[in-house]
Amino acid sequence: MEFNEKLQELRKAKGLTQEELAEILYVSRTAISKWESGRGYPNIESLKDISKFFDVSIDDLLSGDKLIFIAEKENKNNIQSLCDWLTGFADLFALTLIVLPLYPNTIDGFVYSVNLLHYTETAPVNIGFYWIAFSLLLVTGIVKIILTKVNAQRANRALTGVSVGLNILIVMFLALTREVYALIIAFLLLLIKGVILLKRASNH
Repeated sequence: MEFNEKLQELRKAKGLTQEELAEILYVSRTAISKWESGRGYPNIESLKDISKFFDVSIDDLLSGDKLIFIAEKENKNNIQSLCDWLTGFADLFALTLIVLPLYPNTIDGFVYSVNLLHYTETAPVNIGFYWIAFSLLLVTGIVKIILTKVNAQRANRALTGVSVGLNILIVMFLALTREVYALIIAFLLLLIKGVILLKRASNH
């Protein structure tokens, strides 16, 4: 007997509806329906809850191969989620491009390093680009973290593309305007994101 059939049998033996079982296991009714129709399996924590509630062993619910499959899938999901978190936090480090003294200002013949708030020795259009691009990267990071928290994977993947594209644009513009220190920071952030995304891709 397959897992979905066993779960249906156990639920009906207790006289429970899918909604009632969902409330007991703290999952959605859709999840119960999906499991019972054979279109998916619960994660390890839900399996433990099912095992405890119905007083059956996990081995009785699932074969060893299926259990390994679930564990591997959950491990992949965890790694992908971690990569999404790290990518979001990497975008938040765009704040350093605003607050760190990375830009040269000449005062009384001396060159001082100042942050973006006090930087004046470049064209206003450049300053405007920096503020817009860095702010957008910060917002992207915040939204990515929120999407990761609510497990919106499709939207998260799309936003990752936006994040990388924006980061590349920033690196190119900083290179053109010869902002060496800011360029190094922006390039390092892009490199970090690249490593994270390679790790995520290798986990598929």
